[in-house]
Amino acid sequence: MHRGYRCISTTFRNYDRATRISGCTGNLGANGYGADYLGGYSLSSAGIAEVVATFIFLMVIFGATSWKAPAGFAGIAIGLSLAMIHMVMIPVTGTSVNPARSLGPAVVSGGTALAQLWLFLVAPVIGAVIAAVVWKYLFEDTTSPA
Repeated sequence: MHRGYRCISTTFRNYDRATRISGCTGNLGANGYGADYLGGYSLSSAGIAEVVATFIFLMVIFGATSWKAPAGFAGIAIGLSLAMIHMVMIPVTGTSVNPARSLGPAVVSGGTALAQLWLFLVAPVIGAVIAAVVWKYLFEDTTSPA
């Protein structure tokens, strides 16, 4: 327990020193939107983009892990789709797709990143729920393999 605490406290202390020495206090990969963030996309554009990206990602996951998909290839499909989503979405919002990925950088960065965090918690959940409903009612086959 003590060793874990020392490791965590040393990591934060070193980060604090490095940012003070370099003068760099960047946003640590926090997501965002608006005129001051990357492409300058609006709240509505960022929200729609995050919902659609999460929807696409979840549809790939559902399809790749379906019993009808070839065994052993889910990781390739999921990994390539996530890479594609990041290539498209980083200039727009920094890519959330996963609320947990957005939480840490926003909490550590604070300020605008923390104020805009709500979008990157809500939009992926909306996209995931839509994907689950679409998959269940349009693509899921209730008959299992023999």
